[in-house]
Amino acid sequence: MILEKVTPFITRRAPGGLELLVFQHPTSGVQLPAGTVEIGEKPATAALREAREESGLSDLHLVCAIGQQENLLPETDIAVCQTTTVYSRPDPGSFDWATLPRGARVRVERRTPGYVLVTFEEGDRYPDPQYISYQITGWAPEAALGQIVRRYFFHLEFNGQSPADGWEVPIDCHIFRPFWLPWEIVQSPACPILPQQRRWLEYAQGTLGYDFTPIPPAR
Repeated sequence: MILEKVTPFITRRAPGGLELLVFQHPTSGVQLPAGTVEIGEKPATAALREAREESGLSDLHLVCAIGQQENLLPETDIAVCQTTTVYSRPDPGSFDWATLPRGARVRVERRTPGYVLVTFEEGDRYPDPQYISYQITGWAPEAALGQIVRRYFFHLEFNGQSPADGWEVPIDCHIFRPFWLPWEIVQSPACPILPQQRRWLEYAQGTLGYDFTPIPPAR
């Protein structure tokens, strides 16, 4: 199976120039809005939904689809493509106290026909966790897992009013703190966005050749 993800790059044209929306995660640094496409959902719809959920902003419109990227995960990792129960043994009649959500990435421990023994871990912070604060290990049905992650990139624009000094968005048992990052900082070595997410922006601008700075033509 293929797990589909979206990354909406949200910009606005401020008096000082172009700005990119990012948010401070309570334990995982400065990030871009991103998320998982729900089953049966179109990627563009998912991009708008994730952007609104993680930014708390409603006055967003889709400028265009930038393109996509497909990655084959290493043999040691696998993605949860369908929310699934994990079992104490490779047998649906065994203990089933835990569930892994669609979109999670887990470590492969071993395989048996029809099932994969996987581990999900969450550290106290990211990157560079000091300790593991939560862990699930169990057998998941192989049919619910996938080795390929396809990520769709979109450009969204915000034309409304947002708090000048940042604001708070409660989501997924966390408090996200969005803020606007000037484009010259986004493009500089001092950019605070997590390195693996900065690579998404580099891919959009480099490999896909997208230019955020001019006013894009109507589509």
